[in-house]
Amino acid sequence: MKDFLNHALYVFRSNPVTAVAFIAFGLIVLVAVFGALLVPYDPLAIEAANQFSPPSWQHWFGTDQVGRDIFSRTVVATRIDLLISVVAVALSLVVGTALGCIAGYYGGWFDRLCGRLVDTIMAFPLFVLAMGIVAALGNSVVNIIYATAIINLPFYIRLARAEVNVRRSSAYIDAAILAGNSDTRIITLHLLPNILPPMMVQISLNMGWAILNAAGLSFIGLGVRPPAAEWGIMVAEGAQYIVSGEWWISFFPGMALMLCVLCFNFIGDGLRDMMDPRKRT
Repeated sequence: MKDFLNHALYVFRSNPVTAVAFIAFGLIVLVAVFGALLVPYDPLAIEAANQFSPPSWQHWFGTDQVGRDIFSRTVVATRIDLLISVVAVALSLVVGTALGCIAGYYGGWFDRLCGRLVDTIMAFPLFVLAMGIVAALGNSVVNIIYATAIINLPFYIRLARAEVNVRRSSAYIDAAILAGNSDTRIITLHLLPNILPPMMVQISLNMGWAILNAAGLSFIGLGVRPPAAEWGIMVAEGAQYIVSGEWWISFFPGMALMLCVLCFNFIGDGLRDMMDPRKRT
C-alpha cells in the first residue's frame, strides 16, 4: 500500500493535469453527496416574480423561466447524473469483465456466443439503442441505468477477452496451473490484476460517456422527468431561450456537464499509470 501511494504521488508530480483532474473528481463527489444540503435555495421552488433573472449576487447563475435558482439546480443535479454514471459503469464492468474473462480463457462456444452478443449490440448506434431500450421500458432512472450499462457492455467484453486471451498462455499462468490452482483462482488472482490497468482507462472514459448518455436522453425527453434537477433537462429547457438572450439558463448546466466529462477523460491516463506495475519506479 505504501509503495502504491508513493507511486501515486510520483504520478501527480510528473503530470499536474492528472492531479488537478483527481482533485476535481473529489470535489464532484463532495458536491454530489453534500450539495443538496448547502445550496442557498430550494431547487424546485418556483418564484414567478424572479423569472429570467440574470446572474447576480442573489442568484449566482441566474434564474430560469419559472424563477428557479439555476445554481441550486446545477449543484443538486450532480448527484443524479453521477449516480447514473457510477451504477451503470459498475454494472457493465462486472458483467462485461466476467463474460470477457470466461470467453478469453476457455474459448469455444461461449467465446463465439459472446462475440455474437457484442456484434449485435455494436450493430446499432449506441445512443439510438439506449433510446429504444428506455422508450420500451419507460423513462425512469433505473431503466436509464440499464440502457447505459447495456451499451457499455461491448467495451468491457472485448477488452477483457483480448487481454485474457493474450495472457492465458503466459509462463506465470502455466506455473499457476502446475501449482494446482483452479481456473477460478487463476482468473481472479492472476489474470484480473494484470488486465486492470487498461480496464481503469476504459472505466474513466465510460464514466464520461455514461453522463453524456443520461444527459442526452433527458435532453430529448426520454431521461429523468421534469421538474427534477438534471443537467440534460436544464440544457433542454434553456435552449429555446438562447435566441431571446437568456443564455445563462442552459450555459451553466452545460458547462457543469462539460467539466465533469473532461475530468473523467483526464484521469484515465493517471489511473493507467498508477495501476500498471511496469510503470512503477
